[in-house]
Amino acid sequence: MGIRKKNKNPPILSHEFVIQNHADIVSCIAMLFVLGLLFEVTSHVAGLFITVQHNVTITTNEGPEELAVNFFHHGPKDVATVFFYMLIAIIFHAVIQECLLDENILSSPVNLWEGYPHTLMPFQMKFFYISQLAYWLHAVPELYFQKTKNEDIPAQVGYISLYLAHIAGAYILNLNRLGLVLMVLHYFIELIFHLSRMVWAVLFVVGRLLTLSLSVLTVGFGLAGAEWQGPNLATGNFNTPFVRISALAGICATQAFMVWKFINFQLRRWRERAQSLQLQLRKPAPAKGKSRRDRGVAANGIDGVLANGADSPRTRKEKLS
Repeated sequence: MGIRKKNKNPPILSHEFVIQNHADIVSCIAMLFVLGLLFEVTSHVAGLFITVQHNVTITTNEGPEELAVNFFHHGPKDVATVFFYMLIAIIFHAVIQECLLDENILSSPVNLWEGYPHTLMPFQMKFFYISQLAYWLHAVPELYFQKTKNEDIPAQVGYISLYLAHIAGAYILNLNRLGLVLMVLHYFIELIFHLSRMVWAVLFVVGRLLTLSLSVLTVGFGLAGAEWQGPNLATGNFNTPFVRISALAGICATQAFMVWKFINFQLRRWRERAQSLQLQLRKPAPAKGKSRRDRGVAANGIDGVLANGADSPRTRKEKLS
């Protein structure tokens, strides 16, 4: 993205007109799909573009309980969904382009407070704030829909409340320029954080492979074919078969231990996620009803059982006689 110059009065439907107003055009198209959800006649067609399609529900039996798990597969309807969210990506791109770069907020921080209160904002900026507020508000009922653990709800609610308070505060107090810059900065840092975790996992494996490859190449082949062989304390030469094998064995053992710890760490994370998903999907097993005799024992003890007609030792003795 770069700062672009605008022509004040481009001809209608010209290339410059489309370029300058593409965000508004795309926003109107996206709003047509959203409005289509409000009417029964068009809701089915609009749902193809907005919701994820080709879902499959698989029921598994684990003991006395049945678990229903939703999965998805690809299909032709995905084209409509990709098209709609491509429009959303264009809108967000236009927000950053027009509200940060073209307004020179980044190059001139004075624009953050100059002319306050900023009661007027472009359509793209308003749409961005509305979508942000809607996203974080939807996260609250999702805690119930996703069956979040009770002990995790306070932390999640606090996390969501911080986002809502800051975004709504910037929106209501007409600090929309400052809020936009801070949100873009925050989301960029969050993106780097998650990308760095993925990159770390990849680079960790690559680093272990390079370590083993360079160690074997240097110790196993390079030093083994070197001209100077045998120990020599005066020159600091320790190029002996024993030293080479010991060094290579130590390096390989260390790398194997690190890879083993890494694999266990990843497996433990996957196992915890799978268990969390199972707990969320698992329904509480209904308590089995007790028999009338068991309820009598639980309520009245052995005296209650005898009172309900069970034979006492004395009664059995009288029957035998």
